[in-house]
Amino acid sequence: MEAQNGSCGGAPVVLNVYDLTPMNNYLYWFGLGIFHSGIEVHGMEYGFGAHQFPASGVFEVEPKSCPGFIYRRSVWMGTTDLSRAEFRSFIENLAGKYNGNTYHLISKNCNHFTDDVCKSLTKKSIPGWVNRLARVGSFFNCLLPESIQVSTVRHVPTQSAFSDSN
Repeated sequence: MEAQNGSCGGAPVVLNVYDLTPMNNYLYWFGLGIFHSGIEVHGMEYGFGAHQFPASGVFEVEPKSCPGFIYRRSVWMGTTDLSRAEFRSFIENLAGKYNGNTYHLISKNCNHFTDDVCKSLTKKSIPGWVNRLARVGSFFNCLLPESIQVSTVRHVPTQSAFSDSN
């Protein structure tokens, strides 16, 4: 599923990172922040968000334009040799494991989704800083307010929901 570097051809795999809050302008320089991420492959960006139904929470948007978030930067993750059709099949299969009603800020968020995609396509994990606060929060889960332990972040409904017919 992977190509070793950009010179081998293949489709670029790019992590697009967004700020969830303007406070990230300050936190970012300390290696902290609250981020949303999407993965860009074959000209579209895929993300994972919450909703109340037992259906996929994976959605697609135009790259670097995820509504409700402030675009921060892109990170080159590598390339994939998967064709557009093969990638489509891959993302459809993965989308079945990411139902919107299973989203969790600490244990199953958008950054976990993009990390799974990156590992599968490039054998690389997303940069640690992208999901650092969730990892730190997992160590202190018993100390967090119950509202955060069960909390979800809902994606903006204007985004195209990902489905087999797309």
